[in-house]
Amino acid sequence: MADQQQQNPAVTASPEPERATTSTAPAAATPTTAPIPTPAPQDELVPGDDPEDDDNADADSSLGDDAASSTASVTASILEYRTIQGRTFHSDRHSTEYFTPNDEQQMQSVDITHHYLTVLLDHSLFLAPIKPDVQKVIDVGTGSGIWAIDFADQFPTAEVFGSDLSPCQPEWVPPNVRFEVDDATLTWTWKDNYFDFIHIRYLFGAIKDWNALFREAYRCTAPGGWVQSCETDVRFYSDDNTTDLEPVLETWKKLYEDGGKAMGREFFVHDEERQETGIREAGFEDVTIVNYKLPVGGWAKDPKLAEVGNFVKLTMENDLEGYTLLLWHNVLNWPKDGYQIFLMGMRKALRNRRVHAYMKVRYVYGRKAESPKALASA
Repeated sequence: MADQQQQNPAVTASPEPERATTSTAPAAATPTTAPIPTPAPQDELVPGDDPEDDDNADADSSLGDDAASSTASVTASILEYRTIQGRTFHSDRHSTEYFTPNDEQQMQSVDITHHYLTVLLDHSLFLAPIKPDVQKVIDVGTGSGIWAIDFADQFPTAEVFGSDLSPCQPEWVPPNVRFEVDDATLTWTWKDNYFDFIHIRYLFGAIKDWNALFREAYRCTAPGGWVQSCETDVRFYSDDNTTDLEPVLETWKKLYEDGGKAMGREFFVHDEERQETGIREAGFEDVTIVNYKLPVGGWAKDPKLAEVGNFVKLTMENDLEGYTLLLWHNVLNWPKDGYQIFLMGMRKALRNRRVHAYMKVRYVYGRKAESPKALASA
């Protein structure tokens, strides 16, 4: 079965443990058209030579300062951000409690994340085989808006939308881009059969009901259109057990495990196969699953993966506080005097090149049939 073929191969020994795994929906769900191409497997993730010491030069970022100010035509209440420990978070007018800030420092990390995922995909913005003349596209949970902006530049005839809880996108954007404030966990405001491509990325920790999310995506996808979901497992893994050298990584893991339970939102959506299950049950066909290992730091022997790893490390070092502050202080109420010790330990662990750590990224995409069957209402 397809679901059985892609079970987290990275944590178990196998002849090629670093290879990405791809799988497709059962043959019965595949239309009688040309086969859908799948991406090539990821290059093997093997360590390079360990350094003489633990010092590791930081990777430079080629980011632009896209995380500027808010867009126009939003109500004042949306701009009434909450301030927690000196960082701003989205307005509490939304029912969704998201764990990262919406300020410039966090938007820089969002931009770096976009860069390393683009490098990981060999400078592609997506994996789904969308049609070249795609007309209407939405980036759900757009953050800084960088994916929507890049897509609009690449497809100048497409109308591209970006939605998020906060209007933290830049004002100067391509003419075919529009940003809107919206909560993806509620009923979407878009009409049925509207988008040719729905792009969803890094919503872990924000969604209570993944099936409901993908039902809305299915409703709003035009016949023949595609949905793509990308989510990461932010636990630190290693094939050689070198993560055991830094016990603070267990604290990181526990922070997200306990924080997710307290918030009622999962951080580790791979465990329950939320993406592929939700996309299939919503009614999409030709469902394809692609797994990658995401190195943390520049320890990989392969130059591309080393570059990816340096940007992953930079993303985290740029805003370790933003990824952890709300969970530690407000959700779990862990001891305040332990927080700075935790941050120092994490910075040390990230710079230790003897630790061959990686996270996991999963892409899942599927197509809405040209003549979709009506689904029973949930």
